[in-house]
Amino acid sequence: MARITQVADGDATPETASLFEAIKKKIGMVPNLYRVAGNQPAALAGLLGLNEALAGGGFDARTREAIALTVAGANACDYCASAHAAISSGLKVSPSTIEAHLAGRSDDPRTAAILDLAAEILGTRGMVSDGDIAKARSAGLNEADIVETVANVVANIFTNYLNHVAETDIDFPARRARAA
Repeated sequence: MARITQVADGDATPETASLFEAIKKKIGMVPNLYRVAGNQPAALAGLLGLNEALAGGGFDARTREAIALTVAGANACDYCASAHAAISSGLKVSPSTIEAHLAGRSDDPRTAAILDLAAEILGTRGMVSDGDIAKARSAGLNEADIVETVANVVANIFTNYLNHVAETDIDFPARRARAA
């Protein structure tokens, strides 16, 4: 059972209700993570805004989901592992690839470089070494890719940590994340 209220439609403030309506129009439902964030409309709006902005970046949806799964795996966030595995499945990502992404791995060299950098960012709390940046660059990542990787990692840390604090009820096909 969640430790922080998952705001029901009938209990939402006008600001939160408006955000919930926008979410429903976009994806057809309001996931429990957003219902938890809805306790503070500014936090929910910030989360939605960051995700919307990142969707307009250089990484496609599959790459963003790969990062989300890597972060969920490293942070042992079962909610995000469940949500992003379901989203990835909807993007036609194979179950074995989803498992690999949860462990921070990819067979695709570009995605592997992005996930390696994401794992270093997580493991060092952002204090990556010159060698880590050189490795990312030698794998073909440019400065925009490095910045976008950091932004996606941070966005997912926020949701992972909020789910840990709230113990959000999983409303996707449940799966366990694996800690790296």
